[in-house]
Amino acid sequence: KMDGSSRKEEEDSNFTNISLVDDTDHSSRILHRKSKSFLPKMMSADMDAVDAENQVELEEKTRLINQVLELQHTLEDLSARVDAVKEENLKLKSENQVLGQYIENLMSASSVFQTTDTKSKRK
Repeated sequence: KMDGSSRKEEEDSNFTNISLVDDTDHSSRILHRKSKSFLPKMMSADMDAVDAENQVELEEKTRLINQVLELQHTLEDLSARVDAVKEENLKLKSENQVLGQYIENLMSASSVFQTTDTKSKRK
């Protein structure tokens, strides 16, 4: 009797196991295959759209970075030019003061520029 009942349990368990495994396995394979074939197309299209957006954003960021760098270089050049012009301006002011003093000294030492004084003395 034990042999019969253990054989029946074995058959029942085999039948149940086989049936569940086969049904579950096939259905999951079918669903999995469908999802695998369907999702990559959607994901691929979505990924292409995301990649295109990312590419556009990346190009825009690169363009802006290059523009900022170019503007920074331009600013540095202009700043250096302003410094050079300021330095040249100070140098020229100093030279003008020296020349002004020199001309003033020449004028005071020359009798030609003292004629107004001499004319008034003569009169």
